[in-house]
Amino acid sequence: MFYIQFEKEEAYRLSKRRLETEKPRNDATADMSEDLFEGVKGEDAGDPSVAYGDSTGSTPRISSVDKAIHSVDQVKYVVELAKALSSSPGVYRVDLLTRQILAPNFDRGYGEPVEVLASTSFKNFKYERGESGGAYIVRIPFGPKDRYLAKEHIWPFIQEFVDGALGHIVRMSKTIGEEIGSGCPVWPAVVHGHYASAGVAAALLSGVLNVPMVFTGHFLGKDKLEDLLKQGRQTREQINITYKIMRRIEAEELCLDASEIVIASTRQEIEEQWNLYDGFEVMLARKLRALVKRGANCFGRYMPRMVIMRFFTNPRKPMILAIARPYAEKNITTLVKAFGECRPLRELANLTLIMGNREAISKMHKVSAAVLTSVLTLIDEYDLYGQVAYPKHHKHSEVPDIYRLAARTKGAFVNVAYFEQFGVTLIEAAMHGLPVIATKNGAPVEIHQVLDNGLLVEPRDQHAIADALCKMLSEKQFWSRCRENGLKNIHQFSWPEHCKNYLSRILTLGPRHPSFGRKEHQKVLMKRREYIFVIAVDSVSKEDLIQIIRNSIEATRTGTLSGLAGFVLSTSRTIAEIQSLLVCAGMLLTDFDAFICNSGSDIYYPSQSSDMPSHSRVTFALDHNFRSHIGYRWGGEGLRKYLVKWASSVVERRGRIEKQVIFEDSEHSSTYCLSFKVVNPSHLPPLKELQKLMRIQSLRCHALYNHDATRLSVIPIHASRSQALRYLSIRWGIGLPDAVVIVGETGDSDYEELFGGLHKTVILKGVFNVPANRIHTVRRYPLQDVVALDSSNIIGIEGCSTNDMRSALHQLGMLTQ
Repeated sequence: MFYIQFEKEEAYRLSKRRLETEKPRNDATADMSEDLFEGVKGEDAGDPSVAYGDSTGSTPRISSVDKAIHSVDQVKYVVELAKALSSSPGVYRVDLLTRQILAPNFDRGYGEPVEVLASTSFKNFKYERGESGGAYIVRIPFGPKDRYLAKEHIWPFIQEFVDGALGHIVRMSKTIGEEIGSGCPVWPAVVHGHYASAGVAAALLSGVLNVPMVFTGHFLGKDKLEDLLKQGRQTREQINITYKIMRRIEAEELCLDASEIVIASTRQEIEEQWNLYDGFEVMLARKLRALVKRGANCFGRYMPRMVIMRFFTNPRKPMILAIARPYAEKNITTLVKAFGECRPLRELANLTLIMGNREAISKMHKVSAAVLTSVLTLIDEYDLYGQVAYPKHHKHSEVPDIYRLAARTKGAFVNVAYFEQFGVTLIEAAMHGLPVIATKNGAPVEIHQVLDNGLLVEPRDQHAIADALCKMLSEKQFWSRCRENGLKNIHQFSWPEHCKNYLSRILTLGPRHPSFGRKEHQKVLMKRREYIFVIAVDSVSKEDLIQIIRNSIEATRTGTLSGLAGFVLSTSRTIAEIQSLLVCAGMLLTDFDAFICNSGSDIYYPSQSSDMPSHSRVTFALDHNFRSHIGYRWGGEGLRKYLVKWASSVVERRGRIEKQVIFEDSEHSSTYCLSFKVVNPSHLPPLKELQKLMRIQSLRCHALYNHDATRLSVIPIHASRSQALRYLSIRWGIGLPDAVVIVGETGDSDYEELFGGLHKTVILKGVFNVPANRIHTVRRYPLQDVVALDSSNIIGIEGCSTNDMRSALHQLGMLTQ
């Protein structure tokens, strides 16, 4: 039984992955006996394992029911696994449940109810290890107390074991709850059963505790039955009497019924062994998975997920490790041929191919799919199953452990690319004490001259590759010398050396740092505000915009938002244009807490110099801190000159007559916004072409068409209306989930950027929206690639009345009466 406390999901994944990577040790002992639930001192761990999480329900929880131990090697594997899990980040307790034996011819230790395996403390986690933390063997009394029971005779006592295990789980859940669960029981998260009998126990515990079940079948009953029948020594009846095989097969069917995940050793186990069972069919499993992915109702039909975890028959052999993407130039197929056709090498070592992360081969790029298909075909052709590992997924953080594992087995790292530009993997291997066999083409030659930790080979000569590997792995003194040379010389490629060079260059850069203004000033700007409402509606008439502003403000004046919402007008207009627009409409400038102007290149704050509302007494404070944020890489006067020159070249041609169609607009320009007036938009290049032109010229800025493409604005690369909102959120201390952005169905070139993020977005649909001009967009890909339009944070409404606005806010959970 595993008692595990995970503080956060990533720790859960880490611990789970460690369990999976230890699994091959178990599978290596394929010929061991199958004694079920027999408790052995120290090395005999048992079966049901149950893992525990916290009591809040928000943290993943694991628990597992492991079957009895079958040989000394397997016992050691399970014990070591328990120890490793108990010392993993976030893991609180690991229990291995087995049968208590009080037989006189057994060591007295087998009768001890509890045996401590390991007790380690957490590092960097909030929970301290309590008295119950660590790894344990827990022996549950069931069946005859005074004698050993073979696995074939354990079946009648499974229910007894389940009851005993359940009592232990209940007691321990309360105990752990007192230590880390604030008094609330900490229940198991998953139950894992190994072999059929423990699988039945796991299925029953899973049902009573309402926790997920995982199952590992190992030697499957139906496959064993077919093998025994082929031998012809016993009849079906005799086989059943001897091995209780039909009970075992029924137990395995039950495990398929109850399990969410079934861990298999090979694809052959899935397709040829599990496929024999009533409860699993490969093609149907695929169809059901496809239905689930589409969100279709399967009407209770379910197949457990099959997970392959074993690769090596004998994992103790030296590991030949290759880490490379499945590209033709990496020459992986030649390595497989070299391994497959050299019997001495196959007997000497295992081959591990880390070929990136992948999903279905059919969904891969055709070049990578072809390489991977070739590799798998060669593995099948040479019958390398059990000698070659090719994991489907791995994390970047796991790569160092893979190098270390290869070094511990006295293996070698191989890079036989046709040409290697740099060879960082060769350096990484040397850092972990792993000798290398590398291509003699490219950077490895120079790396070898420095490290002298291996051999160089002609990548097209598979026999040379095989000979080099045989030499490296069979000549132990040579292997040790290569390892020592690599470790001795690696400092020349070390991270400390790299960091020293890196930091020396960092120090030459000019200082840049965030600036959000003084805290005392923030309180004045947003007194009692808890929400931000940003009106960023562009492609509408002035009259419609004023009405949208009025309705938006009115919609928040009742209910929970009353008096707590701060308003921001976000637009391509200048502050002067905004002032003119609002004054002419008879609106108070102080109804707004801020104005985002010039397409997000300036922020102003209005303030009233007296208690009497008067437009003449309103002043605007420019946010210089924001300007310091966006000034990076701004071209200033030089950029202006270039754009003026470019504008003079954009002309309308009518016969021999050319007429300039875009002019500098100094009236609407500012320090960080260069504005141009467009006379005829149909003669302007699409924005994506203009952006390309600027990048070719190394101009690091944003270009935007606005005012229905009658104006072009060029602003700094770090300036935008969406970035300005983020700035305000930080400065005012209001989280983005408490911000609402109101946009039109169309808008300026940047309006789509206002959709995504944690804030809420209200899209106003209706005839008041001016259709988007063809030259507006800068995207070269679909909108859904950048905006999750089906997000619950985005809502579209027909119309812009006050009631429409309130309805939208209700749906977004922002407004309640």
